[in-house]
Amino acid sequence: MANKVTVTINGTEYTLMSEESPSYMQKVAALVDEKMNDIMAPGRVSRMDAAVLTAANLADELLKQQAGAENLRRQLKGYLDDAGKAKAELSECRRQLMKLQQQSQRQQQPQQQQKKK
Repeated sequence: MANKVTVTINGTEYTLMSEESPSYMQKVAALVDEKMNDIMAPGRVSRMDAAVLTAANLADELLKQQAGAENLRRQLKGYLDDAGKAKAELSECRRQLMKLQQQSQRQQQPQQQQKKK
């Protein structure tokens, strides 16, 4: 169900409809309002230009965040691959240790039997 919220951006009221919660939509509107007001503060930019610059700045932030998230995903995948390799190496070391312990026990058994004689 879509939520309908009235917000004010740069002095103008807008009605937004979204599946998101009203409080989230208020946060979105507040961010856009803040960014537009920052751009318009010097007073040399029209409202239309401020809206376009705000959109461009937010798109820039979005693309940088997406690139950062992708980089983190790649790093995490690398760490998980390394952890998988380490786990496999640990498993192999345990297998070799068990094998060596069994060989050692087999070698000690005849020696212990000879001592009993």
